[in-house]
Amino acid sequence: MFGPDDEAFLAGIGGTTQELFDFVDDLQRHGEPDLATVLAITEIQRDHFLGALGGKPTGRIASMSGLPAKTDTVAGIPWLPRLIAKARLKLRGEMPPDLMYGCAGDRPFLRRMRMDLPGFLILVRDHGDDDRGIVDAVKRRAGID
Repeated sequence: MFGPDDEAFLAGIGGTTQELFDFVDDLQRHGEPDLATVLAITEIQRDHFLGALGGKPTGRIASMSGLPAKTDTVAGIPWLPRLIAKARLKLRGEMPPDLMYGCAGDRPFLRRMRMDLPGFLILVRDHGDDDRGIVDAVKRRAGID
């Protein structure tokens, strides 16, 4: 699906062929995410990679076993700890090949929270390591007291 030039281009903006393949695969299987969403996510990741990371990969890939479980909760909200971790990994280019930011679990969760994939990625980017700020913003957006 991708040649060496494609792989080099994606690496130069902090992405991988696996991430792009996952988006295409989910679009075919589930009808989402659409192209505008994928481009927005890629743009956010690229800007973070070139700006905050100086265009240099961290050289790390996260371990699946180090992620919060899908059932873990924060402020009574399941899935949120895992999605926060995935967003941070996406921004840093540290996603393991078997993990997808924006998977078929992330999208319905964000819809319930009245958010979308690019908006959540921006929220995590802007709050950095401030988990409480992220959780409070999600709760406000979702109308959770």
